[in-house]
Amino acid sequence: MTSINHEPLFDVLSQYDIKVVSIRNETYKDKKGVWWIQTPDEYRILKKISNSEDTFKYILSAASHLRKNGVNIPSVYKTKDGKDYVNIDGTCYVLFEAVEGKSPSYSLPEDFKAIVKELARFHAASAGFSPLEGTKPKIHLGKWIEQYTEQVEDMNKFYQAELEKTENDKIGKVIIEEFPAFYERAKQAIEGLKGKEYQDWVEKVKSHGGLCHQDFAAGNLLKNSTGKIFVLDTDSITIDIPARDIRKLLNKIMKKSGRWDTETFRKFVRFYQSENPLDYSEWKVVKLDLMFPHLFLGAMNKFYYQRDKEWSFEKYLKRITEMTAFEKTIAPLLENFDSIVYEEINQRKD
Repeated sequence: MTSINHEPLFDVLSQYDIKVVSIRNETYKDKKGVWWIQTPDEYRILKKISNSEDTFKYILSAASHLRKNGVNIPSVYKTKDGKDYVNIDGTCYVLFEAVEGKSPSYSLPEDFKAIVKELARFHAASAGFSPLEGTKPKIHLGKWIEQYTEQVEDMNKFYQAELEKTENDKIGKVIIEEFPAFYERAKQAIEGLKGKEYQDWVEKVKSHGGLCHQDFAAGNLLKNSTGKIFVLDTDSITIDIPARDIRKLLNKIMKKSGRWDTETFRKFVRFYQSENPLDYSEWKVVKLDLMFPHLFLGAMNKFYYQRDKEWSFEKYLKRITEMTAFEKTIAPLLENFDSIVYEEINQRKD
């Protein structure tokens, strides 16, 4: 047997000073994969990376910077000749330590607190990072206005097309009914991002460095037996303001319970501020990012571009309907956002 999943794993592993007892596939898609490698003493994790070599070098350097500043990211094993990864025909493979633990839960108060604090520490630890020469970083910094405008106008085309149809299916009817209000919300958010607060934060990160994980969620975290949180899957790490991760994590937490909850948000701000205090003006940028209907537009995009070939029409309809209802529940929070943030940043609690 010379390959697993048609991958040259034995060629890859022969470049490490280890004895392989067994190999078990965890996940596999054409461009990336994860395998458990059993050695006589322990398990290790082998990953096939979908990024180019230059981008992967940037990801490794970003993870190394975070690790040095106290973020628990699984360490990388060196090859026999001291390299951080193996490159075979332009594809990179890397061997990580395997961390024991379980994914934390948003619904457990102690886990919720640990997750939010860990995100804040991740952002604090990213200060001072600058990409190494010869690497190709992922950058979202300063691009929000352009990207968000493009996203909403792209979906506006599908809305206009629905209006022109003589008959609409169930999804078309939902879009005709719901899109105008979300379009206005998106435009309001984009207009707000043209203000000083967003620009100032972008300039601050340009000067001092800053990284976002992009998928800082319970599924990419492990809590070990001592309560330490490990951060996994840094493949999407990008240079951007912390608001990106904050918005994504808040969406995940609230989506789990089906609606936005003001008290949960208040605790989130409190725990985040205890590790990486943001200015009031920076939280206002978070508010604008939450105002932009990412989830509704994402569900629309998924349907109109048929991004999941296995999904039925009914499944797309369910997703769009659910995201529509969920997005609407944020209205009371957006109304009270400023006062909640003001209270939390002006009275230190733990």
